[in-house]
Amino acid sequence: MVRKELLIIIPAHNEEENIPRVLEQLAQPEIAKMADVLVIDDASTDLTGRIVKTYHYHLVTQVFNMGYGSALQVGYKYAVQNHYQYVIQMDADGQHDPCDIPAIYQKLKEKTDGEESPNIVLASRFMEGSAPFPVSVSKKIAYKFFRFLIYILTGKRIYDPTTGMQGLDRSAFCYYSKSDHFDDKYPDANMILQMILLGFQVTQIPAVMHTRTVGQSMHSGLKPIWYMFRMFFSMMVVLFRIKVLKFDREGRESHVE
Repeated sequence: MVRKELLIIIPAHNEEENIPRVLEQLAQPEIAKMADVLVIDDASTDLTGRIVKTYHYHLVTQVFNMGYGSALQVGYKYAVQNHYQYVIQMDADGQHDPCDIPAIYQKLKEKTDGEESPNIVLASRFMEGSAPFPVSVSKKIAYKFFRFLIYILTGKRIYDPTTGMQGLDRSAFCYYSKSDHFDDKYPDANMILQMILLGFQVTQIPAVMHTRTVGQSMHSGLKPIWYMFRMFFSMMVVLFRIKVLKFDREGRESHVE
C-alpha cells in the first residue's frame, strides 16, 4: 500500500451518532487525495468501530477505555512506525471542520522569510478570520486564564490554548510518541506550553468549528473551572521540568552548571 505523507488521526469513544458525518467529509476527493485517516476506537460500546470499518479507514481498537490523550498517543506511535511526515489530529464529535485540513497542511509545509517550517499548527476558534463560536462564561474564564499564563511564561500569544485540532510535523509527533513526553490524560494548554518552552515552532491559523449537536462535551457545565485548576498545576509541572530540572528537547535531564 502506498501511504501519503499526511495522516489524520481521530480518537473516538461512543461517537456512533457523530462520526459518520465526519468520515463522510473526510472521504471527499480534496481531502482523500492528500491524507490517510486513522481512527482510534477507545473501547467504544456502541457502533463506532463498525461504522469506521464501512469506510475502510485505518482503525486501531483499544480493548480498554484509556482516555483521549492515550488514544492520541497511539495515533502518534502509528504515524512514527508507518513513516508519515505530518499528522493532523481532530475530534470525532463533528466540532472540527475538515475544511481547515488543507490550510493546516499547507501551513505545516510553509517556509517564510528563510525560517524553518512550523512544527505545530494550531487551528484557532478565536483569531480574526475564525468563524463565530459560542462559548459559555466558565469556558471564557478558563481560556483567558490559559492565554494569560502561556503569555507570561513564554511571551507568545496563543489565541486558542485548548484547541484539539492541530497539525504536527514529524519532529513534534515523534516527541509526543515517547514515554513521559505527552500527558496521556489531559493534553491541552500544558502541552502547548511544553513545546514552546522546548523550542518547537508553534503557529496558528483561524479555523471553522462547530458546537457539538449530539452527546455531551467532557468540558460541559462548570467542569471548565475545575479543569482550569487541574491544568494550572499541570502547567507548573511542565515549567518545573524544563526550567528547573532542565529537561531538553530530547527529553533528557541536562545538568547545566
